[in-house]
Amino acid sequence: MKREAKITERVLRFKQPAGTSRGVYTERKIWLVELSDGEHVGVGECAPLPDLSCDAGTYYEATLRRFCDEWERCDDSDDGIERLYEEMRDYPSMLFGLETAMLELRGEKSEQGAHILFDTPFSRGEEGIPMNGLVWMGSHDEMLERLEQKLEQGFRCVKLKVGAIDFEQELDLVKHIRKRFSHHEVELRLDANGGFSNDDSQQDGGHGTEAALYKLELLSQYAIHSIEQPIRQGQWAYMAELCRESPLPIALDEELIGVNDVEMKSHLLNVIKPAYIVLKPSLHGGMRGCREWIEAARQQDIGSWMTSALESNVGLNAIAQFCSDVYGSGITMPQGLGTGQLFTENIPMALEVRGDKLWRMRELADFGQLLV
Repeated sequence: MKREAKITERVLRFKQPAGTSRGVYTERKIWLVELSDGEHVGVGECAPLPDLSCDAGTYYEATLRRFCDEWERCDDSDDGIERLYEEMRDYPSMLFGLETAMLELRGEKSEQGAHILFDTPFSRGEEGIPMNGLVWMGSHDEMLERLEQKLEQGFRCVKLKVGAIDFEQELDLVKHIRKRFSHHEVELRLDANGGFSNDDSQQDGGHGTEAALYKLELLSQYAIHSIEQPIRQGQWAYMAELCRESPLPIALDEELIGVNDVEMKSHLLNVIKPAYIVLKPSLHGGMRGCREWIEAARQQDIGSWMTSALESNVGLNAIAQFCSDVYGSGITMPQGLGTGQLFTENIPMALEVRGDKLWRMRELADFGQLLV
């Protein structure tokens, strides 16, 4: 039967503006890829983030179309698929979408079940994956209200986006949490998205990490689990120094974007030596690239967890199943898997948040209207 790949562009609108240190998102564009062998269908999501993804650009859909055309010409041999993987190494969001669609297509062929990509307890609806509750940037009062909501919903690991409003106000939020809950009751993670600028100290002739290090020292009084990307990416020497000197464990996120060569991944981790890496398949090499990162990190005793990057439920379903496969049964470290719930017109999927865990329901949603 003839292979066919179809691409559909969609715009997702946020229920409320999503603020980061790079700006505020009110909507985002995604591309859904439908792969068919004439009898079975697999669907994946390609969701680049403007000004962040290494493969975002003006000719995104044309490039994606080229890769889809190549998939149509491939046979099912390993050689054909392997060649396509290598060609897409520098296009992680496109690779992730095609990987998802290919995995679903394989599952449909084996009668594994609709939208099941990996046969795991999570995919079968037997286990939930623990999540962190995400508090987006906003005014002090807005963030405090969102924080209270997450705690009321039952989250015991909360992640605060920091680095955009006044630092003293952000510090006050952290103090507020610790007045109410000890670190045994609520695990607290921070994500600066590179927002702790070191420019102030450099302008005064000081060392480039002094300003960021000062903020980390103040935050360390409040039993913080970790902070993601305190300074902007691409400053390996400064980041390595921060990782050595910081009283808080540092996790790399944006730093990993665009580092797609296997040997370079190990080299980056060896130079910077973070405590953790935070992996997003859409940004960090698709599923295959993330497996490479995880293996490189394990060899250097660096921890990791998985998170989504503002995908719809199609991408979230894939990331959660991939997470359950790569980390195994009984995941205890909270993952960042909640962003699929952010949109007003999301795509139906058999996902449900119960308390502080993401579950995949056994009765699966119908994909009939997916590409309409």
